[in-house]
Amino acid sequence: MFATLSAPLRAASIFVLATGLTLISVPAGAQQTSSRMKGMQLSNDQPIQIQSDKLEIRDQENKAEFSGNVKVVQGTTTLQAGKMIVYYAAGGQGSVASGDADIEKIDVSEKVYLKSGTQEATADTGTFNLVNETLLLKGEKVVLSEGKNVFVGCQLLVTMRTGEAKLDACGGRVMIQLDPKSRKTTN
Repeated sequence: MFATLSAPLRAASIFVLATGLTLISVPAGAQQTSSRMKGMQLSNDQPIQIQSDKLEIRDQENKAEFSGNVKVVQGTTTLQAGKMIVYYAAGGQGSVASGDADIEKIDVSEKVYLKSGTQEATADTGTFNLVNETLLLKGEKVVLSEGKNVFVGCQLLVTMRTGEAKLDACGGRVMIQLDPKSRKTTN
């Protein structure tokens, strides 16, 4: 099934990982790291297309469930997952089907893959909270990469408004691999 939804689902476009990843290196024994991800931002100015094998709109429950090979594309950003549930405001005047719902939260699961520009992220699950403007990716192994720079933990929390990011290891250790050749040089 192919669905093209307009303005309200554009808000769902917090799937934007543009360039500008800057994580701070920490000692090897650290269990978390914090940083700023300048490129992580909300985007409401481009159309969004959603494809899935199945779509169930449950207006009485204020949600829409996309399942099976879910693919969301907006501009140069792509999100893929096995399942995506879009929750919209109760008592709102619109619905997902009419294209004017007020989206509050989006849950994705079953092998989440997110790509924008040169950045990629993988996780088991993800929650995009549009009210709090946060992105939370979780999994046994959450991987964020840009080129040869790789960051691995079990939970990545990004505050969309500020670009601040926190990568946790959940009892283990955060792993960071940095390629010195990727560092920008100034003349």
